Amino acid sequence: MLGEGGCELTEEQRIRPTHPRLRMDVLSKEDIKKIHEAALKIIEEVGVRFPSEKALNILEEAGAKVDRSSMVAKLPAKLVMDAIGKAPANYTLAGREMRDDLFLDGEHCYLSTDGCGIEVYDLETGRKRTSTKKDIEDSALVADYLDAIAFYWGPMVSAQDVPAEVRPLHELEATFTHTTKHIQPETIITEPIAKYAVEMAVAIVSSKEELRKRPILSVMQCATDPLGEDKGSLEASLVAAEAGVPTGFMPMPMSCATAPATLAGNLVITTVDSLAPLVLIQIAYPGAPVFFAAAPTAIDLHTGGYTGGAPEDHLLAIAFNQICEFYNIPLSMGAFATGAKEPDWQAGVDNSFAGLMPVLTHTAMLTGVGMLNGSKILSFQQMIMDSEIYGIIKKIAEGIEVNEETLAVDVIKKVGVGGNFLAEKHTRKHMRDIWQPVVFDRTPYDAWESGGKKGAFHKATEKAKWILANHKPTPLEPCVQKELKRIIKAAEQELVK
Repeated sequence: MLGEGGCELTEEQRIRPTHPRLRMDVLSKEDIKKIHEAALKIIEEVGVRFPSEKALNILEEAGAKVDRSSMVAKLPAKLVMDAIGKAPANYTLAGREMRDDLFLDGEHCYLSTDGCGIEVYDLETGRKRTSTKKDIEDSALVADYLDAIAFYWGPMVSAQDVPAEVRPLHELEATFTHTTKHIQPETIITEPIAKYAVEMAVAIVSSKEELRKRPILSVMQCATDPLGEDKGSLEASLVAAEAGVPTGFMPMPMSCATAPATLAGNLVITTVDSLAPLVLIQIAYPGAPVFFAAAPTAIDLHTGGYTGGAPEDHLLAIAFNQICEFYNIPLSMGAFATGAKEPDWQAGVDNSFAGLMPVLTHTAMLTGVGMLNGSKILSFQQMIMDSEIYGIIKKIAEGIEVNEETLAVDVIKKVGVGGNFLAEKHTRKHMRDIWQPVVFDRTPYDAWESGGKKGAFHKATEKAKWILANHKPTPLEPCVQKELKRIIKAAEQELVK
């Protein structure tokens, strides 16, 4: 059947996208045009640094002006627009199982986890410690269980107990074996690692052709703001694009530091640093699936940190989504990512606003669940709480459906004056449409007190422990698990010094 917005849903579909009816914009069409023109002017007259001979050769052959000494390429506006015009507007991010597929159709929003932290609040001791591969396995398991989370972005933390040279592959194995949902790592940042990552994905789906049809893996790269890209990321993205694996670049320009102090100026940098690498990919592999990604922010001049959760962050997120709609390419936007150090009042406020704004602008992919301290610390409790927050956001954003069934005139007539709707068939049919909390408390005071005065943090802890003890995603076939380990061993022999 067709879901709202035209995406194909089956009765067995596990991932239920958010289809927002509400809408918020902060830029006019004229504003977007001005930012677009400014970005093209910068790309053509100032250029972008591509520190990769392979990338520079591709761009130069296509007509870019390349300075080999600085590794800066100036891209003519026509080249940029011709290339971007070849990128698909809609495509599917596949899950390991079809029920987990994500339809990027411009009408729906999907939530993911956050990454890539280096510490975790231990679920048993409550103490902060260095992250391990087991933490990735556990976070993937929790993400697989939670309905609000549509795909796994990350890894949520770094597997610091394995060799650094092949760490991304261990992280990928930990994720593939503990969730059937789509996976979008941000650590596939060298050409050799990208080749092994693609090989792992092929092992799971059985062939290169099947991976191209159903990419269970997409790859996020980071830009080097302002006006720069990373060699490894560029070359890894070309490997992914050749294999049909969707790729995006995430600039994170900070106003007053790596971007102008003005938000409009920040948006110009964000647009340039998102656009330039996608032009490269479309020149090399026309029609390859790509996406924009961004987490524009500002620097806190008192601390030197970023302003995660500030009003400027929300405005930039809304505005950049409008810009991506102008280019007709899907967007992955940093959303939750609170600066709070523990699951507290600040985390709730930060993530409520930061989650709502991208949904109200119909952003395709939202990242940010489960991390604290500016995406540095994993909290399993925060994963549960953020999912609950998103449930509220989803319900509000989808608005109120008005039709003959929902108006319920016949039911109202039947019940009549002073009646009760509780026993009606119409109520049984729709009662599950009413949002229900997992960790929010609605019990009477006496019941709450006699139940041990459990708050949201306590309930989230219990829920996370229950998931880890009881949830069992569909496992990979033993022969596939064995093949993943063989690939990692081959990578270790080649790459570990």
